[in-house]
Amino acid sequence: MKIFKTKKYSILSNILKYSFVAVFALSILAQTVFAVGPTTGGGGPTTGGGTSITTTINNPLGTDGPQNIPDFIKAIIKIVLIIGVPIIVLAIIYTGFLFVQAQGNPEAITKAKTSLMYTLIGAALLLGAFVIAEAIGKTVDDIKSTT
Repeated sequence: MKIFKTKKYSILSNILKYSFVAVFALSILAQTVFAVGPTTGGGGPTTGGGTSITTTINNPLGTDGPQNIPDFIKAIIKIVLIIGVPIIVLAIIYTGFLFVQAQGNPEAITKAKTSLMYTLIGAALLLGAFVIAEAIGKTVDDIKSTT
């Protein structure tokens, strides 16, 4: 068992080295196994020796989901806003509770002020991301419509 512990890294490096060789060999082998037969000027196989494969990529979000990247980003930001805005409201309520609980204690008031500042910075970042995303989306739409 001690020999295995001392040779652990050399064993792992050999596995990694041979896995690259195996992947390279399989990629070469796959090209010969799935090769298309001779073609004519029309571009298609003339004999039954080749295989024609057509592939499509289906949208994992379905046909009702976003169909392009800007719509996907808008959907993500909308979800973040739906989750984030109630959290911000709860954080502001908690900060108000900290102010009331401080009752003139300078350390507790400083903690409440810091909490309020961080809450407002978070709210500004969250809403700022929404505004920036909307502005970029409108700009891209205007550029697409003018060309």
